[in-house]
Amino acid sequence: MKSRTLIGGLQVATEFAQFVNDDLLPKTGIDSQHFWCEFESIINDLTPRNSELLSIRDNLQSKIDAWHIANRDSQHDSAAYQKFLKDIGYLLDECDDFAIETENVDAEIAIQAGPQLVVPVKNARFALNAANARWGSLYDALYGSDVISEEGGALRAGGYNSVRGDKVIAFARQFLDQACPLLKGSHANASRYVIQGGCLLVEIAEEKTELADSSQFQGFSGSAEAPEIILLKNNDLHIEIQIDPNSQIGQTDSAGVKDVVLEAAITTIQDCEDSVAAVDAEDKIEVYRNWLGLINGDLSETFSKGNGSVTRTLSNDRHYKNPKGDDLILQGRSLLLVRNVGHLMRNEAILDKNGEEVYEGILDAMITAAVGSIDTNRKNLLRNSKAGSIYIVKPKMHGPQEVEFTCTLFQRVEKLLGLPANTIKVGIMDEERRTTVNLKRCIHAAKERVVFINTGFLDRTGDEIHTSMEAGPMIAKTQMKESAWIKAYEDNNVDVGLACGLQGRAQIGKGMWAMPDLMARMLDEKLAHPEAGANTAWVPSPTAAVLHAIHYHQVNVRDKQNELKNRTPARIEDILALPLLVDSSQLTAETIQQELDNSAQGIFGYVVRWIDAGVGCSKVPDIHNIGLMEDRATLRISSQHIANWLHHGVCDKEQVTETLQRMAAIVDQQNATDPTYEAMATNFENSIAFQAACELVFNGVKQANGYTEPALHRRRIEKKSA
Repeated sequence: MKSRTLIGGLQVATEFAQFVNDDLLPKTGIDSQHFWCEFESIINDLTPRNSELLSIRDNLQSKIDAWHIANRDSQHDSAAYQKFLKDIGYLLDECDDFAIETENVDAEIAIQAGPQLVVPVKNARFALNAANARWGSLYDALYGSDVISEEGGALRAGGYNSVRGDKVIAFARQFLDQACPLLKGSHANASRYVIQGGCLLVEIAEEKTELADSSQFQGFSGSAEAPEIILLKNNDLHIEIQIDPNSQIGQTDSAGVKDVVLEAAITTIQDCEDSVAAVDAEDKIEVYRNWLGLINGDLSETFSKGNGSVTRTLSNDRHYKNPKGDDLILQGRSLLLVRNVGHLMRNEAILDKNGEEVYEGILDAMITAAVGSIDTNRKNLLRNSKAGSIYIVKPKMHGPQEVEFTCTLFQRVEKLLGLPANTIKVGIMDEERRTTVNLKRCIHAAKERVVFINTGFLDRTGDEIHTSMEAGPMIAKTQMKESAWIKAYEDNNVDVGLACGLQGRAQIGKGMWAMPDLMARMLDEKLAHPEAGANTAWVPSPTAAVLHAIHYHQVNVRDKQNELKNRTPARIEDILALPLLVDSSQLTAETIQQELDNSAQGIFGYVVRWIDAGVGCSKVPDIHNIGLMEDRATLRISSQHIANWLHHGVCDKEQVTETLQRMAAIVDQQNATDPTYEAMATNFENSIAFQAACELVFNGVKQANGYTEPALHRRRIEKKSA
């Protein structure tokens, strides 16, 4: 039995109490007795409302299920459906026009448009890499990715390949010509960069030229005659031209340029939710300790590399001289946001007065904000928010009542911590259908706090399937992105965000690029996100952040948003269009099996690592051996899709069982070189990971909103106990 310490009416896991009392609170300056007394009041006061909101979800889903069952044999009537949703309180009347009033927002959110990294904060190395991804080498990102082809001898493997290097340099110079063009000539032909009279001069063939827009020159380091760094800016993003004629690359360059460094991951979400496996006090301490280290500025991680070891720490700020020669300092790290869990789950780190596990969302809000207060009170080594705000992204909220509850929770936390009202900002994730169709009212509920709305295709699709589970079989998962509701949903997020005054105050974001090895494809496709009016979009790695940053040099998002303000807003009828199969008999047996194989592959590749190793985000090879970033959002859509087809007879239990067993064996083979891996196929009945995956599929219809967390948490605890 876990050791617990009685604090007031709370039974706190002793190790968790020690972390809070010994590690966290001394850095905040908050008295421990005051903290626990007030925290207990928050738990006691808000737990009933949290439970009530979850009951409302279940009640609405039951009514929607009953409506679809009653109308299943007739053609879908969108007008009648919309009226029904209004009658039951699912679809609310739109509120009057308004503009958000959020204040004290950092420029990285309010002004700059650029990539946003999402990383599991439970992994200290990944968390540090992401925090340091504010700046990244374009040369490295190009050289190490498939953006530069390997044709003509430009191979990546082995030592430095000058053929490949030349292609990288040519690409980078072309980028400079597009982002910061010269009055005459090309950066590719530059022989020298020099600063004279506060201006940047570029020598080309013994002639001197300047930037076409001289204001893009922001500063330099080194001497004016022989600068080491030239600092440029385009669309509010900085670019460094790094010069060292004695370096391996610089000595081959006519201007001595050794690298082009981009301001890349402007913001990073340190994630406590979908990419993290945290099921008990031990796990939550690991999550919170890393967040504490990031905010305090002293997090470090040592790991093996080659024949030695490397210690990773947070980057310092970057120092330059401005064109006039005065000191200029730029932030060296991403602005950090933290994603809490949603309202659903509980955690055994604390038991309340009734002996019940506390809601994890209440726990996250309290602890992550307490850590954030170290920054707002300027008690840390490295500043995060210069505006004095704490940024918490809140996922999986269903409608404005749940957003209002989050704001109430944040208000109570602020009072406990002695913070000014609205210090804690909220990011609203538009990933549940009830939030999508009531988005304006959701934003209004947080109009003094909101700094972020974004779309999340995978979770949103999982909710789409579950909400309409009884309506009929869904179209193939591979066709879902082409369905009518997707475009309407994506457009609606931008339309509503702009109408509510988020421009210049908050982020309007788009979802994750889930194929971290396919950077050339990302460079082709993800330009669509800033062109859609999003001033940020998610990327899975520092390399992807650097490459996605190119898109924000190509598109001025503010100008694009101004254009979009005049378009016809997305229609609610399109958002509510159900992605149903018109005739399931049109599906071939081969198509059905391919869909099942693909979904089962992703489920097992992810679940086996979640259950057996406690890894919450994995790069999992699909059936074509393409590495995909899998988290609980991808798991939700895959498990719900199979559950839907099974429920409506597109496939049967025998076929699904055969598929699950066969794909489990394939996943075992893909992990055969991992000495710590536990095979599933050798013992299906006793493999907790295999049984967890089966539960997600075969019980998917009954699971609240199709969420995977309850089964994963229970099975992970079972595994840890075993």
